[in-house]
Amino acid sequence: MSTSLFRLGLIVNPVAGVGGPAGLKGSDGAATLQAALARGVALRAGPRAARALAPLEGLRDRIDLLTYPGAMGETAARAAGFTPRVLGHLEGDHTAAEDTVRAARLLCAAGLDLLVFTGGDGTARDIYNAIGCGQPVLGVPAGVKMHSGVYAVSPEAAGELVALLVNAGLVSVSEQEVRDIDEEAFRAGVVKTRYYGELAVPGIGGFVQQVKQGGREVEALVLADIAADLVEQMQDDTLYIIGPGSTTRAVMEELGLDNTLLGVDVVQNRALLARDASGPELENLLAAHDGPVKAVITAIGGQGHILGRGNQQLTPAVLRRVGRDNLIVVATKTKIKGLQGRPLLVDSHDPQLDRDLAGYIRVLTGYRDTILYPVGRGD
Repeated sequence: MSTSLFRLGLIVNPVAGVGGPAGLKGSDGAATLQAALARGVALRAGPRAARALAPLEGLRDRIDLLTYPGAMGETAARAAGFTPRVLGHLEGDHTAAEDTVRAARLLCAAGLDLLVFTGGDGTARDIYNAIGCGQPVLGVPAGVKMHSGVYAVSPEAAGELVALLVNAGLVSVSEQEVRDIDEEAFRAGVVKTRYYGELAVPGIGGFVQQVKQGGREVEALVLADIAADLVEQMQDDTLYIIGPGSTTRAVMEELGLDNTLLGVDVVQNRALLARDASGPELENLLAAHDGPVKAVITAIGGQGHILGRGNQQLTPAVLRRVGRDNLIVVATKTKIKGLQGRPLLVDSHDPQLDRDLAGYIRVLTGYRDTILYPVGRGD
């Protein structure tokens, strides 16, 4: 049994926060940077990024760290003892918002489980402008203005949260606001913030219980919540392949459709398109459908398989057509907790596909409640 390395991206805005100690009420703009440096203020974003990486000292052999050159990440990574993969290049001695945008797009295109960035609200805006909401990110606070909800409370807290993810802890993911203040208005004594969007941010997880009963989730209620959330998010004209199991059966019940408990059903526009479909039947359906496809699957309790046990109808051809990003994994936190940190497993009968599916994936665990959890291979 094996898991792939945790793919961690790191971006540092090296000038973030420089205006704070200088009393400049912000760090935006080249003139502000020059004024801060003229007052003898040292850059602090890089050291704060290194502090965030320090809690990962004992986990370095389990992390593939990707970063941007020099002060935009490489320097902090090496200071923390990492040997990072450095992508891209910097032009000139000073960095700008365009560098952050370019770095975020490049690192995310390489494939990340989590992108960590060090900066302030302006940096959060740049990250949002670059990649939008979808890729999990976590901010390390280094700016003057910290109105966005995307930052850990401290660099060390950010590092501890990443360590929890690497160790397969229960870590929720939720959308948090990106806000920024108008610095010119702020310098005139007016606090005026603006909402720019949302980023997907991990936070400390745990059991979020609808009803307490001996400290456990009430499974029927949790399954109903999972189903309600998934059905609300269903998109028109998309094919939904509903895998076997009692967890996925709750989705069919929420839709008011007949369910094949041990088989695979197909739903489109909240109507039953195919019942108890075989692998070849699924392949034929997908060949005739030129729109998006999603597959709803769950984990086998205690064992952790999400593919290859009981749902072999999802053949490698079907899975490649669906794509990793369109796999919707649903499970209660009690089921995930029962794995005791072991990864979810895939055994698709295609070793390369199994390798492609490994990594960290979102698991829907309740209403508007998802966690990040590792997927390994069953070898």
